[in-house]
Amino acid sequence: MKTALLQITSSDDPAENLATVSAMIREAVAQGAGFVLTPEVTNCVSASRTRQEEVLRMPKDDPFLAAMPALCQELGIWLLIGSLGVKTTDADGRFANRSFLFSPEGTQVAWYDKIHMFDVQVSETETYRESAGYRPGERAVVADAGFARIGLTVCYDVRFPKLHRTLAQAGAQVLTCPAAFSPVTGAAHWESLLRARAIETGCWVLAPAQTGTHAASRGRARSTHGHSLAIAPWGEVVLDMGTEPGIGMVDVDMSAVTSARGKVPSLDHDRPFALDI
Repeated sequence: MKTALLQITSSDDPAENLATVSAMIREAVAQGAGFVLTPEVTNCVSASRTRQEEVLRMPKDDPFLAAMPALCQELGIWLLIGSLGVKTTDADGRFANRSFLFSPEGTQVAWYDKIHMFDVQVSETETYRESAGYRPGERAVVADAGFARIGLTVCYDVRFPKLHRTLAQAGAQVLTCPAAFSPVTGAAHWESLLRARAIETGCWVLAPAQTGTHAASRGRARSTHGHSLAIAPWGEVVLDMGTEPGIGMVDVDMSAVTSARGKVPSLDHDRPFALDI
């Protein structure tokens, strides 16, 4: 499957981001893509809870979600909107960080809420408390996309091998990891983590990323690492998009999954063990 990863610099204006991403999806299809993936929080990158309250919507009212089915149907593509920030009915008012998979018929095949929240202090000046604004998901998701079974994850999930092993053992052949990775942790760990998840599972790992400094109408501007990556099941980096926005193309060949798992069938080699402390 010819696949396109979109690397973007989303602002905190969802309408602006929708126009940008829609044009990039069309360009990716013009280049031959049958599967297109966008990064985490495609609709709005913002460090301001006030701004998020102003512009995020419930899924049924979200203009981004409303536009995607017709676009997929028109272009005949599979589309992963890496994630959108959406409002929920939770009593505490927290949002969901939700990934969406659409079919060429425009059907929403699957959705997944990011399970692991990025609550970290990476330096004296850089602290994140994702759980203050977003509530974690509680369900892992594997979806059938016809050409492959896809396990959905988002960003910080990449640090949790058990999730990815569970998805692979449930049949996933492709793992998606859309991200808005911190420049500090990205430089240190991004590629290593993604390669490890591919090697451990024998899956393709597709990781479209936000990049650069994100325009903010309210609050501080965020910066993200970029380097959207596609990792083959044997662990090779077959695409690294650097730090500029753009479209990256990769041929996702399912025979590589069969080959990698045939050489090292570790998914079938789990053994029970006791823990002595």
